[in-house]
Amino acid sequence: MSELVTGDAVVLELRPARLPSRALAAAIDLAVVFCVFMLVSVVVGIASVTLDEAAVAAIGVALFLLVLIGGPIAVETLSHGRSLGKLACGLRVVRDDGGPIRFRHALVRGAMGAVEILMTFGVVASIASLVSARGRRLGDVFAGTLVIRERVTAKRSVAVPPPPPWLVGRFSQLDLSAVPDELWLAIRQYLTRMHQLDPGVGRSMAARLADEVVSRTGIAPPHGIPAAAFLAAVVHERQARDARRVFAGGRGASSAAPVPVGGAPESAGIAGAVGFAAPGGAVTPAAFGGAVAPGGSGASAGGAGSGAKEQKGTGGSSAGFAPPG
Repeated sequence: MSELVTGDAVVLELRPARLPSRALAAAIDLAVVFCVFMLVSVVVGIASVTLDEAAVAAIGVALFLLVLIGGPIAVETLSHGRSLGKLACGLRVVRDDGGPIRFRHALVRGAMGAVEILMTFGVVASIASLVSARGRRLGDVFAGTLVIRERVTAKRSVAVPPPPPWLVGRFSQLDLSAVPDELWLAIRQYLTRMHQLDPGVGRSMAARLADEVVSRTGIAPPHGIPAAAFLAAVVHERQARDARRVFAGGRGASSAAPVPVGGAPESAGIAGAVGFAAPGGAVTPAAFGGAVAPGGSGASAGGAGSGAKEQKGTGGSSAGFAPPG
């Protein structure tokens, strides 16, 4: 993976094409170009039988320049860097900043390609591609271009980790209609990558996202709940509601009952239906910053009651939500 920075300071993650795929694409392009060149040469040769040798030589040079060099330049310009061989191999030529190429880029690549590919049978291009960290040949270096892979293996989606059992159903009465989709996406991305972040950075991000959720909903979470666990519980509640709406539309209104406040078996069933099953069975509180259930390690119903008392004692303040130190 190669990181390119655009003029707007945007980092692009591109996958440069390596020598084997580029060689295959070049072989396909050369085979097509030479076939066209031979057909055109035969037609022109038949039409120029009455001309002298100098005229025939001039026509041959013109055909070489127009077909073998001008043809690839025109194709790359009109297709924005996707010739027939590159299209078959899933490659594309782009600028160094990730944008589409123009005529001048294709012209420089075609002119250099006549030297490093046609005249040296691809030896110079192969050596330059092997030496370059991005697999670039001399034409790419002079033109300021890069050949990238457009077809890459799709990454498998990562499931959002489930909340601790003693938080399931705690936010069933929370109004989530004011939370925008952009914030939901940011929370989901954080929860799926929180174990890859630095602990300090992860805590600050969780606290900031939790503050935004609190400002949108107007209700502060119970005291002592880590920000990551609060975010997981809120996301779980939203997906549980979505699942209930889907089930209600397909099976009737009986499956749209509210989630009990203590983490009843119905909540666990809905969690499993929306893909929140824990990887190894029960969810450990250590996954969310070493949180413990309010009221000790007893049943989730006792934890829910204790958390409700703490929320009442705090007065529902929504000013700043930071995880416990």
